[in-house]
Amino acid sequence: MTDDGHIEQDRPDGAELPRPVVKRRRFNASLIWLVPALAALVALSLVVSNWLQAGPQITISLQSAEGLDAGKTPVKYKDVVIGRVNKIYLSADRSHVLVKVALEKSAEGFATRDTRFWVVRPRIGLGGVSGIDTLLSGAYIGADIGDSKEPEDEFKGLEIPPSVTNGAPGRSFKLHSDDLGSLDIGSPVYFHRIQVGRVASYQLDKDGKGVSLNIFVDSPNDKFVTASSRFWNASGVDVSIGANGLKLNTQSLATVLAGGVAFQDPPGPHDSTPAPENTEYKLFGEQASAMAPPDGDPRYIRMRFEQSVRGLAVDAPVEFLGINIGKVVSVRLDYDEKAQRFPVVVGAVIYPQRLGKAYDKLEALAKARGDGTDLSQLIGGLVDHGLRAQARTGNLLTGQLYVALDFVPHAPKVAFDPSAKPLTIPTMPGSFDKLQEQMAEIVDKLDKIPFDSIGKNLDQTLAGLNATLKQVNGQTLPAFKDTLQGVQKTMGTANDALSGDSPLQQNLGSTLEQVQRMARSLRVLTDYLSGHPEALLRGRRPDAKAADRPTAGGAPVPAATPSPQGSQP
Repeated sequence: MTDDGHIEQDRPDGAELPRPVVKRRRFNASLIWLVPALAALVALSLVVSNWLQAGPQITISLQSAEGLDAGKTPVKYKDVVIGRVNKIYLSADRSHVLVKVALEKSAEGFATRDTRFWVVRPRIGLGGVSGIDTLLSGAYIGADIGDSKEPEDEFKGLEIPPSVTNGAPGRSFKLHSDDLGSLDIGSPVYFHRIQVGRVASYQLDKDGKGVSLNIFVDSPNDKFVTASSRFWNASGVDVSIGANGLKLNTQSLATVLAGGVAFQDPPGPHDSTPAPENTEYKLFGEQASAMAPPDGDPRYIRMRFEQSVRGLAVDAPVEFLGINIGKVVSVRLDYDEKAQRFPVVVGAVIYPQRLGKAYDKLEALAKARGDGTDLSQLIGGLVDHGLRAQARTGNLLTGQLYVALDFVPHAPKVAFDPSAKPLTIPTMPGSFDKLQEQMAEIVDKLDKIPFDSIGKNLDQTLAGLNATLKQVNGQTLPAFKDTLQGVQKTMGTANDALSGDSPLQQNLGSTLEQVQRMARSLRVLTDYLSGHPEALLRGRRPDAKAADRPTAGGAPVPAATPSPQGSQP
């Protein structure tokens, strides 16, 4: 056999054949270890690749792990997966849940101090519905990167998703208020009743006396927030009753339920420069207060009322000639040892600059006269002209009172100390109080009237009148009836006597004829005497002949009849 494995044939010379030599192939054994070596090499390359591509490991603290699953729940930023939850366990004190998250290499920048994480779940609230897509895909952890470059590996997750993400177009502003009211994160911000932003967050002030709110106004509407803008709480329904009737003002139904903030520029000339980022404003309670003139520095005054002020409460308005210049801040009792009475001391805060140009003119006049321009000096001059504080009725239905600073005609002089601290304004009873006093005086006078004796005398008078009426009905009326019957009979007799065919009527007719003839004769005699007055002495002359007698109007005048007495008239 040759070295290549072929068998040689017997040689004819009979020489001894050489023995075959068998050689082992060592490379067959090395091929067996090649497969695991390759596998190890691939595994090592995968480990190195994963190590090179792996991002940082972070821990997120949450109140609950509801909806989270280790190895499955992703971490997303703008719906792009940047990591995955690989472990969930309780904290040492069992008060919260720790979630281990492996970020990708490309998401290394999310492990910074101001990055925010929260769990995205389906949420239904007054502000709207969010997280509906997680009903099918399951909950996931949302992320929002900040501007910090400082690395961090432990985070406290948000329980409520942020309403504004970092980098959103728009600007943030800060509002200060006495209380939060019905506002919440996500409450809308309105401009001319159009939603232009939302409430991003809120927190108590460091002194605990108020609340600060951060709002975000989306671009391009953020340019409408100017240095002069006024913000007010538009929550609920604003109802007012005035001379023009009932007014109902609200932004929207969602605002009534969930609350909201509205803003607007004041009327008239104002600074319309767009406000810079994080400008601070005061959040007013209603639109009327927000759009009022600038308040300026507040001043504290005190008033001492001798009468009851039932219906006067804290926050009641203080008005000067019908203009609101402040509000009541305290109402408390005092005791006067000399008069043995309990006056009511009312404290109020007023804003003189609400008077506008009137206040500026008062200051100018005070400077021109050389007087001080301090508020106490100005009020001192007004007190001399009759300025007084009165508790007046603001609402007849509820009985609520307000403080009115007004000029009272013929007000008695009072001692006023402008240097007193606090400044005390003299008071007078209001018109309603005077009406009550007058009504009380009238009631006292009515009490003095002897109604009992008047009632007794009236009873006696009525009894006498009753007896008189009985006598009239029993005696006088029957006699009067008989008299009327006699008169009726007399009238009938007279009627018969004056009838056309009665003797009295005929005699009366002949008598009238004789009187008529006598009147005619008297007229003839009177005419004759007017022409012949001497006939009264000489008698009547004989009648002239008819032919010689003068005529009147061309007709002959008849001769006069001779008088039976001859010449005697």
